[in-house]
Amino acid sequence: MSETSRVLPREKRRKNGGPPETGAMPQWVIELIRPVGLGLSRVLWRTRYRGLENAPLEGGLIIAANHQTYIDPFWVGLPIKRPMRFLAWNVAFDWPVVGKLMQLFGAWPLQVEGSDPTAIRRSLQWLKDGGAVVIFPEGARCEPSGELERFKNGAVRLALEANVPILPVTIRGGHRVWPKGWRLPRFASVEVIYHPLHYVTPQPGEEARACARRETNQLAQIIASAM
Repeated sequence: MSETSRVLPREKRRKNGGPPETGAMPQWVIELIRPVGLGLSRVLWRTRYRGLENAPLEGGLIIAANHQTYIDPFWVGLPIKRPMRFLAWNVAFDWPVVGKLMQLFGAWPLQVEGSDPTAIRRSLQWLKDGGAVVIFPEGARCEPSGELERFKNGAVRLALEANVPILPVTIRGGHRVWPKGWRLPRFASVEVIYHPLHYVTPQPGEEARACARRETNQLAQIIASAM
């Protein structure tokens, strides 16, 4: 894929009169950092990746993963060579260092509880322009055991609205690297599994809310199947 097509979502928003991106590093800078980040991750956590062939490099896409540590966005996003944005808890943007790094790598603030129309509108525009959005449907990190929390419906609702597929991702071992209650990460093996694309399909006569809940449960089952 050409470099022009990789930056298309951002450029398209500007041509259509939308607000320019602010805070995120240029994509070419991220491409320079990518191999360094991957190498560091392999050294520190022996990170392995499976199913990367399932990740399309163009077209609107939602990447939905379980959430075990603060490092999850980097583990999930670094191997996929395309522009992407991350929906992250808005409170985290006020944290020293971490908040700024999140912004630089393309995170957008999201209010986990209640409705957040600004984040939703921004994500829908990015998706419709052919971009990828990373979402953690649990909304927060899991418990130290690694067991999944109940998924929220946001990822499926966005997929329905934008008419894009979902790439389910399973992170294995992250809860041993940086579990809840620990101030700093430690060393442990991590594996990231990219499942085949999941297309949200309403059943005949099914209400939107019922479809979102059913498809969200199915998404959780897919991600849990590789844990």
